[in-house]
Amino acid sequence: MDKKLLDILVCPVSKAPLAYDKARQELICEESRLAYPIRDGIPVMLESEARRLTDDEVNANAENSIE
Repeated sequence: MDKKLLDILVCPVSKAPLAYDKARQELICEESRLAYPIRDGIPVMLESEARRLTDDEVNANAENSIE
């Protein structure tokens, strides 16, 4: 994920910053509890395409830095 792109993208729901989860190829928003998929290198920033984060995932993301 291009660092410059990550710096300007925000969650379309909460406008909060996003964290990149390289292993899952997702952009994570803790505030809205959504994970936006990255398909073919392109972030899909649609709420309808986002995956809801579980409580365990939100807690794990808060404790660990995602890169």
